[in-house]
Amino acid sequence: MFRYSVVTFFLLPFCLLAQLDPNDRFVFPENVATSDIMTPRQFLGYRAGDRFTEYARAVDYFDYLATQSPRIATTRYGSTYEGRPLVLVTAGSESNMQRLEEIRQNQLKLVDGFRSAGPQVQELLETQPVINSYSYNIHGNEASSTEAALQVAYELATTEDPATRAALDSSVILLFVCINPDGRDRYVYWYNGMSRSTGGMQPDDLEHHAPWPNGRTNHYWFDLNRDWVWGVHPESRGHTGMYQRWMPNVHTDYHEQGYDANYFTVPGTTPRNLLLPDAYERWADTFGRANIAHFDAQGVSYFTRDRFDFFYPSYGSSYPSVMGAIGMLTEQGGIAAGRAVETEDGYVLTLRQRIWDHYTTSIAQIQTAAANRRALLDYSLAAWNPLTSKQGTTAYLIEDDGSDYVNDFLQMMLLNGVEVERTTEELTAAGGSYRDGSVAERTHPAGSLIIATEQARHLFLNSIMSNDLEIEDSVMYDMSTWSAPLAYNLEAYSFDSPIQVNTERVTAVEQQGIFRSDATADRPVYAYAIDWAQRQAPRALAALWEQGLRVRAALEPFTSDDGTIFSAGTLIVLRGRNLEHADTLPEFMRRLADDHGLRIRAFATGRMQGGNDLASTRNFPVRAPRVALLVEPPFDTYTSGQIYYLFDWETELPVTRIRASLLRQTALPKLGSRYGYADLNDYDVLILPDADKLEEVFGKEERELLEQWVTAGGTLVAVGSSTEFFTTDNAFTKQQVLRTAADSSAVSKTLAYAERTDHYGKQNIPGAALHASIDTTHPLGFGLKPSVYTLKFGSTALAPMADFQTVGRYATDSTALLAAGYASVPNLDHLAGNSWAGVRTIGRGKVVYLLDNPHYRMFWRGPSRLMQNAVMIVPGM
Repeated sequence: MFRYSVVTFFLLPFCLLAQLDPNDRFVFPENVATSDIMTPRQFLGYRAGDRFTEYARAVDYFDYLATQSPRIATTRYGSTYEGRPLVLVTAGSESNMQRLEEIRQNQLKLVDGFRSAGPQVQELLETQPVINSYSYNIHGNEASSTEAALQVAYELATTEDPATRAALDSSVILLFVCINPDGRDRYVYWYNGMSRSTGGMQPDDLEHHAPWPNGRTNHYWFDLNRDWVWGVHPESRGHTGMYQRWMPNVHTDYHEQGYDANYFTVPGTTPRNLLLPDAYERWADTFGRANIAHFDAQGVSYFTRDRFDFFYPSYGSSYPSVMGAIGMLTEQGGIAAGRAVETEDGYVLTLRQRIWDHYTTSIAQIQTAAANRRALLDYSLAAWNPLTSKQGTTAYLIEDDGSDYVNDFLQMMLLNGVEVERTTEELTAAGGSYRDGSVAERTHPAGSLIIATEQARHLFLNSIMSNDLEIEDSVMYDMSTWSAPLAYNLEAYSFDSPIQVNTERVTAVEQQGIFRSDATADRPVYAYAIDWAQRQAPRALAALWEQGLRVRAALEPFTSDDGTIFSAGTLIVLRGRNLEHADTLPEFMRRLADDHGLRIRAFATGRMQGGNDLASTRNFPVRAPRVALLVEPPFDTYTSGQIYYLFDWETELPVTRIRASLLRQTALPKLGSRYGYADLNDYDVLILPDADKLEEVFGKEERELLEQWVTAGGTLVAVGSSTEFFTTDNAFTKQQVLRTAADSSAVSKTLAYAERTDHYGKQNIPGAALHASIDTTHPLGFGLKPSVYTLKFGSTALAPMADFQTVGRYATDSTALLAAGYASVPNLDHLAGNSWAGVRTIGRGKVVYLLDNPHYRMFWRGPSRLMQNAVMIVPGM
């Protein structure tokens, strides 16, 4: 038995909460009469809502419950970048907890129930508990839900309430108590340090304005609620992996929205994923009505239906739905509300109420799910049966084109429990091409990945693979396409008829390094070559620089004596230019190949069969750049985080993050701040993430100084909306940005007020995939395929100009421009043939324009090499 000491905090007098809520309507259970287990209040030393609980103390309480109650268990399912544990709390009746693994295995048998005999399935359905899961606090500054999880876990551990005890008998309940601990603690520690003992209810008070990047995001400033499918981050891989181990029947995702909004509960609005079972909407309404019954009784304000669609499948509310569960969302008003805030109508919203609201809906949905145990199991059983699919596709095929992004795709599919096969022979069949839409008989090589839709996760598979999901309307909360073959820029095909081919099951991603040497005792190594088209080539370049090696990049493709073709951008390490490392180079290169799954070639000669020889002066030196990334307002947190992650975590290239307010574009002494200013002249590359109002950073004088820095040899990389600033409009370059004209149509002049949102919303491009070409002869395009899918938000384009080196261009035929998602015909006509990526030279320096984010959320990977090229290759061209 563990002993715990209780520390009492007196940071917020109880009288303050009494003043804010004189009736103390929001009462939490304290089952001290029936249990000697400490309540959260007893353990932590303060009432719910008196302060925010640091994550480590919350984990201590969950662990305490697990030692005290046979109804509770805790599991570590991973850790964050900052080393915080990711914790799952599992709850159920004593008997269910004793056979927990048996229940889990039986659930997985039901997932594949369509392959089993009917009587076996029916027997399982008679006794199987409903699996009911909850995800709390995926956005770190939406912190009330982890506080609610403390109350929910205590209630489940100690309750003698008949309805809740019955629910425990019929359920296994999974509480992902905090999906984003790093973001939560970033917010909680800041807030607890800023809060007023007198209660900062005024919205203008400091405690309601967390500094950039606030606590919403994880360590790398990503929105984890868009990462359930893709598994870019350890938090997502952890909870998605645990979700797959259980495959729940019901899941609710807990959030907060702006504090002036009332509580949202399902059902939501359109567009919806029309592949979902028809019964989904009825179930969502059933759970929503269970929530509002409690709110009606208590006078809590709420709404349904007029916000929040569930179209994008990588939310915590929509991901479970495409996995055969009833996936749902709750949104409590409360972001930036602190412990109490006065809303726009004069109501004082307290943290205590926010906790109570989330606690109440959690318990209501536990009871509702249990009361409908058999019907919910039947719903999932039908959803897992591929015979119920509304999609006619029988299989998807991905050719292994050697790009290595196939492995990213495969890793994602395996994370989500999809059954993948690899062909062991050629396949000739009639299928539809993702690249051009044509349907024809083709021969696909052995080694291709093939994914049949006759499997339990067919709903997920069709939702994530389709490039033509039906959209009810085009005004949506998130993006309009996420088709995985397009995101990874793969050669993909779909089939509508059964296919026959020999295959083997794929259960893991295999990345084996290959080091090949032509050297002999008589012929020593002359040079090493690393083809730049490889996925991990940029990481290899960063490692070469870290080792202090001198590296060149091939300006053009070349062919070795054995006929092997090396692409433009191939890294060349000449032994004669690195004699001080000659003894250690062979072992270093072998280790580099093994560590990163690279193909590295050691040549005994510099003479090539075709193209430039290895030591040609046309193969230009690439030196380690000193790179700065501007952050804080007005720069977008998400885009900043994606760039930060790409270089710091994935490429392992040092990038200095500089607050925009500390940048000084001058060589004057670094005075004026206790910590000194950052001097642009200390850097070779400056990256500007998405930003509006860049004039706040670069006024007339700053623009002149920046232009001088570029002219002297600096490389400026502008991403997204930042590109629109460095144009002829600001007297910086002659580059022109093309914008759509304001709507002056006859229809717009007669719109009713209620029609305006839909009318203007449909004129926007909400994240659509467009066909585009890449000039792979340009260093900015090295390592890419000639054809990519660019993900487009908005309708601006870069004008092709004689003195602008266009690298990324939209397809010229507007009728064939849209690959997936929604874009209006006028917008497609406007974009066709124009540019979205390119380079301008200014003196000895360059401005790189990346109008479309080339690595959106780090799952849209097809064009992502553009950013690494801009920073690592272009400065040396």
